[in-house]
Amino acid sequence: MIAWADLVRAARSYLMGGAVAAGLVAGQAAPVSAQTSDLVSDDRLRVCADPANTPMSDKTGSGYENALAELIADKLGVPVAYTWYPMATGFIRNTLNVKRCDVVMGYAQGHEMVLNTNHYATSAYVLIVPEDGRFAGVTSLADEALAGQRIGIVAGTPPASHLARNGLIAKARPYQLFVDRRHQSPATDMLVDLEAGEIDAAILWGPIGGPLVKRNHPDLTVIPLVHETEAPRLFFRITMGVRQGEKVWQRKLNSLIRRHQDEIDALLHEAGVPLVNDMGTAVKEPGG
Repeated sequence: MIAWADLVRAARSYLMGGAVAAGLVAGQAAPVSAQTSDLVSDDRLRVCADPANTPMSDKTGSGYENALAELIADKLGVPVAYTWYPMATGFIRNTLNVKRCDVVMGYAQGHEMVLNTNHYATSAYVLIVPEDGRFAGVTSLADEALAGQRIGIVAGTPPASHLARNGLIAKARPYQLFVDRRHQSPATDMLVDLEAGEIDAAILWGPIGGPLVKRNHPDLTVIPLVHETEAPRLFFRITMGVRQGEKVWQRKLNSLIRRHQDEIDALLHEAGVPLVNDMGTAVKEPGG
């Protein structure tokens, strides 16, 4: 069993590679230079992003983090400019920290490598099963219906501890955590295997699994895991990340998040991201 600290680090890495994002909108805005004195660029919204991190971001602009960036840029009155770099070791060091870009759209709260904004979303790991199958009513990993089943799990992520506690790890099928998303996609592979009957259920980080199911797998259903009471926790709060010390820019983004939370929620719901309350105990319904 890996240590809780290791699980947290793995979860945060998975969130970043998946990490999740939200739609962010602001009201009427003056030029960026007048509002964010420590923002490096005053004529573009410079975004650090992975070019192959579907469903969050990609070079085609189809990810919901791409939509988020467009919304921010529109309200600030500037265009979006991307710095593309694989979301892996060295991502922050080679993008944000060398001032090639000014914001990461989705980052786990509390990560020491960036200055976090206030969180704009809370999401959870999800159980994904066939919509009309025998597991569609399962809401907890402790449900006896899952006993003896083949469950897909990203190795090293927090739900693995819950599978072990409930005696489900022996038949679990592991998928890699750290991959180059330009060439591999464990989440996509897991869902394909589920539809093919190679596994009986899948567990994914919600902001990855939810949108992938909505886009490409209409016969599957997504169940947020909000009833797990034992450690490690399965929910995380999502922020934007800016450079350490850039408090003016952070406060600007915090203001936008606070004033436009309803629009943020609507964008995420539309993308298929499962939202939960701040304590991870209940699903946050659209418009709720």
